[in-house]
Amino acid sequence: MKVLQLDVEKMHYELLEPEASVYEKSEEKEFTVEDAVVMLVSVEKGDNQSTAERAIDETTGFLKKQKRRLLLIYPFAHLSRNLEPPKEAMTLLDYMHKIASERCDAIKAPFGWNKKWSIEIKGHPLAEQLKSYSEEIAVTATSSRQQKQGGKEEISDAIKQEEKVKSTWYILTPEGELIPKSEFKRDGHENLKKFADYEITKVRTYQQVPPHIKLMQKLQLVDYEPGSDQGNMRFYPNGRLMKSLLERYVTDRTVAYGAIEVETPIMYDYGHPALKEYLNRFPSRHYIVKSDDKEFFLRFSADFGQFLLMSDATVSYKQLPFRFYEITRYSFRRELSGELTGLKRLRAFTMPDMHTMCADIEQAKDEFKRQFDFCMSVLDSIGIEHGSYEAAFRLTEEFWKENSEFIKYLVKTFGKPVLIEMWNFRYAYFDPKFEFNIVDSMGKATALSTVQMDHENGKRYNMTYIDANSNRQFPIILHDSPSGAIERVIYALLEQAAEGEKKGRTPSLPLWLSPTQVRLVPLADRHLEKCIEAAQSMSEKGIRADVDDTDASLNKKIRNAEQNWVPYVCVIGDREMESGKLAVRIRGKSGQTEMAADELSKDILKQLDNLPKAPLSLSMFLSKRPIFRG
Repeated sequence: MKVLQLDVEKMHYELLEPEASVYEKSEEKEFTVEDAVVMLVSVEKGDNQSTAERAIDETTGFLKKQKRRLLLIYPFAHLSRNLEPPKEAMTLLDYMHKIASERCDAIKAPFGWNKKWSIEIKGHPLAEQLKSYSEEIAVTATSSRQQKQGGKEEISDAIKQEEKVKSTWYILTPEGELIPKSEFKRDGHENLKKFADYEITKVRTYQQVPPHIKLMQKLQLVDYEPGSDQGNMRFYPNGRLMKSLLERYVTDRTVAYGAIEVETPIMYDYGHPALKEYLNRFPSRHYIVKSDDKEFFLRFSADFGQFLLMSDATVSYKQLPFRFYEITRYSFRRELSGELTGLKRLRAFTMPDMHTMCADIEQAKDEFKRQFDFCMSVLDSIGIEHGSYEAAFRLTEEFWKENSEFIKYLVKTFGKPVLIEMWNFRYAYFDPKFEFNIVDSMGKATALSTVQMDHENGKRYNMTYIDANSNRQFPIILHDSPSGAIERVIYALLEQAAEGEKKGRTPSLPLWLSPTQVRLVPLADRHLEKCIEAAQSMSEKGIRADVDDTDASLNKKIRNAEQNWVPYVCVIGDREMESGKLAVRIRGKSGQTEMAADELSKDILKQLDNLPKAPLSLSMFLSKRPIFRG
């Protein structure tokens, strides 16, 4: 594929007449785009969706870097003599338009016409770029194994089996009634209905930008990284602060729950027998890298390293359940380009991952119950509202027949109806699993906490425990992510705030995760020293307090604090200097109240309780902070 990429001030084109038997009909004949990036595209023989994705990945990255929103895909056969037949070329251009539309405002010029056009190109060094994409390059970037397969992506058997498995959908009530999904009355359970529809239809793509993407950029937390593979994000200081606090919290809670923390590598030998077999039982696409003359895959969870470690451990039945834990920075999954969406679905992510060795099915069910409660507790303490997420249980018909009371107990504990997906056979290593899913403001769902019951990997990895008769036995393994991926937790908090704003609530983050918890605002220069003194005193107590020492007006300083979602804004003027108190504005409440600095500190520390604390990620003084986005 040849692409002439142009950064244009203006392009006008007019359709004259069809130049081939294959062309797209168009009622309109004249088109104009302004302040856009244009791709003049020649589709060559051998081009496929992988080639098209690479071209769109690079161009949309350039588009974002140049702060453009509009992309024009323009069929242009004059860059190559090795062209695909018109019908195949038109199909691939339609695919390029489809995936580009998920990332920006994309339009495509009609295919198969003689056109008259004029163009004004911007005057910078990167405004004109000729690019070439070939399947050979795309394969080399992945693996030699894929080259031997003609460039096809290697897909696990579990993904193939997932496409064959037959699912029957139900709603299970806390009273234990199993209702076919089609017969369930949604009154009072609209969120569950949205979640069920999303899961059954499997329509993952968004038609517009989800609110959390705008918020993560507006709050200068996270953004796309045009210099990396798609689905890898950059975290600004405040976003990194939030992420590190969440990592610490989930880790502290999991260790307190009884897990031992370990650390394992991020890549593994593709030829290792147990690892390769497990790859085919995991429904995920993976990255392959080459080192010397061997191929390795990047982990998509902590399973591989922990299982190898567990297989080398000597464990007695008296020690069971035995729990291993790791927070993976990072795990990698080769998600489809069209499904990548902000922090919701990534290719590189941080996953808290606990694996528990259990003696048998009964012990596994008892531990499953405890981990179910543990996951709810973790989400609640983070600030994910209990009523805002839905539960799904996925299991085989066989497991349901033999263990229905166990599932009913969990649903009764959850306290509201859940979605049940019942399979006709087990296509992966787990049976059952549950997930807590956040349903966002656009009706899309994403899994957070999960526990899976693994019946295979104990034997596959030769993990054993010593039973009461001194015999070696294979355990059942529980896979638990108490919160889900850390990036998804941030996504959930931002979507929760956006949904609350739609209902009239002031959007905010949990106090313990707010990058700035208290902002001190001086009325005049003579009040600045007092603001600094109060901020330093709070900082010593573990409260993140900063000072707006900019030259902006008071109203603008207050507005800036509101736009940054600062929970407490304290103004100090002559009156406050005399009284020794602060004029405090509390986010989400009207008016202001007077409080002594120590009184405010005690109130905040009481709310923070035992949650992790960390200092500011940026300077205490706003005048010394960089601005990461315009």
